[in-house]
Amino acid sequence: MAVSFDPAGYEQQLAAKRERLTELLAPFSAPEPAVFASPREHFRLRAEFRLWYQDGQPHYAMFEPGNNRQPILIEQLPIASRRINELMMPLLEACKADPELGRKLFQVEFLTTLSGEALVTLCYHRPIDEQWDQAARKLAEQLNILLIGRSRGRRRVLERDHVLEELQVDGRTWRYQQVEGGFTQPNGLVNQHMLSWALEAAGHNTDDLLELYCGNGNFTLPLSTRFRRVLATELSKSSVRSALENIADNQVENVTLVRLASEEVTQALTGVREFRRLQGIDLSGYRFGTVFVDPPRAGLDPGTLELVKGYNRILYISCNPETLAANIAELQASHRITRCALFDQFPYTHHMEAGVLLERRT
Repeated sequence: MAVSFDPAGYEQQLAAKRERLTELLAPFSAPEPAVFASPREHFRLRAEFRLWYQDGQPHYAMFEPGNNRQPILIEQLPIASRRINELMMPLLEACKADPELGRKLFQVEFLTTLSGEALVTLCYHRPIDEQWDQAARKLAEQLNILLIGRSRGRRRVLERDHVLEELQVDGRTWRYQQVEGGFTQPNGLVNQHMLSWALEAAGHNTDDLLELYCGNGNFTLPLSTRFRRVLATELSKSSVRSALENIADNQVENVTLVRLASEEVTQALTGVREFRRLQGIDLSGYRFGTVFVDPPRAGLDPGTLELVKGYNRILYISCNPETLAANIAELQASHRITRCALFDQFPYTHHMEAGVLLERRT
């Protein structure tokens, strides 16, 4: 999808998002939101391009929503990280020069990090085999990248299928395994702001944290320093694998991770159902004072809403302020907003991330 790139109008766009969030939260007497701006360019750590062929030559292409017949041919993408822009044309030229790399190549995906790593996935409309490996290894060495090849039913990983990110939060460096194709926050610098805000909002606690939708442990790791223990849950198998690696790599010892959907967590904590995946975990031994949620765009389902009402504090990160407001409307009888924030993960679009801390009314 093409994105309008307008650095000169950035402050006006950000002000409009702030006004929109303020209006959405006004019925709940929310305080003024803290606003965390994005860099105006080179902020996006991921990018995906289709290839469009003219006169037999490939070009990177993006498309307006709903129109896959009118490509916008590009050589650089100002919103993408500097590393992606450095790699785009040398990679394409190498694929044009070597038929083993370029034949029936239809898509290129970039995943980069603040720590400087880059993983590139080349997608083909043909089988790839050991001959591709040989050509790809030369390219990976030449460009100093990690490289993966994909074709129908096949994936060829030359070295590893993930990058290692490093994020600075509250004076500490956290290392994260980010897997190809898995969900990661696309704007690394704003993600650091999100993590720092969440830590400040959480404060220092002597009780425990329940985290739903933990993903690869993005918030789990820093938040573990602010609670006695953390019970984190996630449904995606690949995210759980990455989270476990990240917990071990960062030597975090007070987090227990369970693969459960949010609805299953509700059933387990309310005693409606027992799960084999919870064997050996004494839920009654936890003293949860805070619940942290970072749900999908649809927000919290009715069962999870009822669950979170039972906690003194609800720390909520949202990628959809409309469903956030709808959820708060269901919580306002028991909780009030004491902090809120706007995180501009997606400049030049209408999308934004928001954070609120809700505390039980006394």
